[in-house]
Amino acid sequence: MDKKYVILIASILIFLISLPAISQVIDEKERYANTPDELIPYVRQEPYRRYFIVPLEYTGPGREKPEPTDLDAVKIGLIAPEYRLVPPGVSMEDQYFEMGRHIIQGAVLAVEEANARGGYRGKLPYKLIKRNDPVLEVKDSWLWGPFSNQVVDLAYEDKVWAIVGTIGGENSHILIRICLKIEIPVVNVADTDPTFPETKIPWVFRPIADDRLQCYLLAKYAYEKMGYNRIAAIRVNGRYGRVGIKEFREASRRLGHPLLFELRYNYGQTDFSKHLQRIKNAPVDAVITWGNAEDSARLLKQMRAMGLKQPLLASDRIVCEKFLKIAGADAEGVVAAYPWDPTRDDPRLVSFKKRYQKRFGEPPETYAAHSYDGVNMLIQAIEKAGLNRAKIRDALDGFRTNIYHGVTGYIPLNDVYCDVGPIALAIVENGKFVFRSEGKLGIRLSKFSEK
Repeated sequence: MDKKYVILIASILIFLISLPAISQVIDEKERYANTPDELIPYVRQEPYRRYFIVPLEYTGPGREKPEPTDLDAVKIGLIAPEYRLVPPGVSMEDQYFEMGRHIIQGAVLAVEEANARGGYRGKLPYKLIKRNDPVLEVKDSWLWGPFSNQVVDLAYEDKVWAIVGTIGGENSHILIRICLKIEIPVVNVADTDPTFPETKIPWVFRPIADDRLQCYLLAKYAYEKMGYNRIAAIRVNGRYGRVGIKEFREASRRLGHPLLFELRYNYGQTDFSKHLQRIKNAPVDAVITWGNAEDSARLLKQMRAMGLKQPLLASDRIVCEKFLKIAGADAEGVVAAYPWDPTRDDPRLVSFKKRYQKRFGEPPETYAAHSYDGVNMLIQAIEKAGLNRAKIRDALDGFRTNIYHGVTGYIPLNDVYCDVGPIALAIVENGKFVFRSEGKLGIRLSKFSEK
């Protein structure tokens, strides 16, 4: 074939690939996780099958087991990063343990308040059984043995009725596979890994919005509201960065703006000069990063020191005081995705903030609030179902149709038990994070409207 025709055909293919997705009418029963029309995969052709749009169900045994009569407490398991077993470098960054502390405190408050109301059906106290998630990593490989042992001990030694936790996608995936074998409910309140519910395990529930929805909102804001055309990505070289930026990359392509390139760095890295030089040499309108707060703040400081003035987009992990403290004045204008709007005018939220502040001497942050909601959903399910793991699972399933209203707002669960309620963006203005809901941004993802 003549060379000029090859070039012409290649040019046409590149052009077609870069076109925004052509909107088409889709049956709402086939819409996964509030995906907007223009971001639906394979919108130009009818796929053989669309997944994760059929409600999960558990058809196995267990519901026939009688409730035990020799208990002195109703035990709920909690696994989260609580304390270090080994030095930094093997165990993950301090942020994981800060997040873990807030998860624990939110759960503690929920259990204490349940007991103040009379405990389980006015007969038994609830008891929170805590196990440490050591979040161990060696040479970019996670050590799953120590974590797995903790999960097994919760189920068989402590005999908990359900398990709450944890953060990292690596350990969360191990947790739910063990619990599938054991057949025990899991309520995850902190892992935003989009692939987490796609394991289709009917024992797993997640009352926190995932990185897919957060990336959809961030992408629509960047391209449609801000008018950026060329975005480069730089993310942590781990599961959190990989699966998070994947969602933004795919959203960008479907909106007609493929990422220019994607760069990686290691946890705890301090020198980003080579990465930033690549960005400096390219026609980049904005930069998106997906990583923890400290790494992202150092990256931003070096961007500005090298004269890079592009706006920075980021994940929800940066929304904390540590990021603002390290980044200083350079943080101004940074935009991060966020799984909810913590400034909503909601009496439940206002009251929760006061009670949490009084109990722990500090304001609640996102993981405390989601932990509080997750444990309360679980307690409500236990009250309804009784002490039977399969029936507790069934009661949690009921929140798909009977939507739970917690301190983080309404929590509509989709067919794979993931929160698909309204989310937000966090923007640094005058040295503080200011939150903009979907409504305030004029970008609507959620099909759910608060009553």
